[in-house]
Amino acid sequence: MLPLLLQEVSFAVNGRTIIDRISVEIAAGPRTIILGPNGAGKSVLMRLCHGLLKPTAGVIAWRGPTNGGLRQAMVFQRPVMLRRSALANVIYGMRLAAIAPRERELRARDVLEAVGLSHLAERPARMLSGGEQQRVALARAWALNPEVLFLDEPTANLDPGATRDIESIVAQIHASGTKIIMTTHNLGQARRLGDEILFLYQGRLAERALVDRFFRQPVSPEAASFIRDELPQI
Repeated sequence: MLPLLLQEVSFAVNGRTIIDRISVEIAAGPRTIILGPNGAGKSVLMRLCHGLLKPTAGVIAWRGPTNGGLRQAMVFQRPVMLRRSALANVIYGMRLAAIAPRERELRARDVLEAVGLSHLAERPARMLSGGEQQRVALARAWALNPEVLFLDEPTANLDPGATRDIESIVAQIHASGTKIIMTTHNLGQARRLGDEILFLYQGRLAERALVDRFFRQPVSPEAASFIRDELPQI
């Protein structure tokens, strides 16, 4: 993955500023957690980075040549499941990415096994539980062999057991060499899955720090207050 550079990025809707002049460079390697309270602008920033939204001011760019495009994928808080089997959902994602037909089913079965769903490969995806659907969504993204994977609050609607499953899969994807950029408001999750924190507050980048330093000695008053208020989650 090439470094992702944001320069004075803002995003506004109907006169309301949601992202306010953020400048940051996100490098390959470390898992980057975009942390902050509800309404801080985390999901909007994620969509801007992935290219689903265009900034109203500033520049977002991958530094260096992308040779026709960077391999990236995104998994949302509520994944969209097509009216077909779990296996066919994963294969469909690869078809859209123009992966060779002969590779699709084998790779789809491999990633479904990796996320613990090989026994449900032929089950209609919409009949699966919320946690299982999120695992299908992760498998669909992982099958693309992305250089960077954006995850927008992937466990927000899941019970503790399903959350542990998703966190384990995210760790596997990171270990396979994919850069993880993930939003959450959960401090415990940020500590378990992150290497560095980008802390957003009211659309601004209030603080950036390595995980240990962020939790041990936050610099900004906004981060210190957020950690203090959310300590029971850790």
